[in-house]
Amino acid sequence: MYNKEDMKDMQKRVDEYISQFKEGYFSPLSMLARFTEEIGELAREVNHAYGEKPKKNTEDDNTIENELGDLLFVMICFANSQNISLSEAFEKTMSKIETRDKDRWTRKQQEEE
Repeated sequence: MYNKEDMKDMQKRVDEYISQFKEGYFSPLSMLARFTEEIGELAREVNHAYGEKPKKNTEDDNTIENELGDLLFVMICFANSQNISLSEAFEKTMSKIETRDKDRWTRKQQEEE
């Protein structure tokens, strides 16, 4: 189950890390560029794992998990720099999706007991 405190703790941990440096958080445009860069790295890993483009022998080992972790870090940095609670943002989005899209797809049949 989703725990709001977990996300709050992640945001706090990232903030504590970033706050120890004079430079602080990057500007919003720089973070967006960094986010885009990480999305590209994720796309590359997905393409290697599931697409028609195998890795070159000279390419470093990397994983989809690592790239998702990098994306999460950048997203938390962005949210922190804008004073956005990702827990609250997630709740708002899930509420919207659970309402708007509740009949959008075919539901799985529940097994009768």
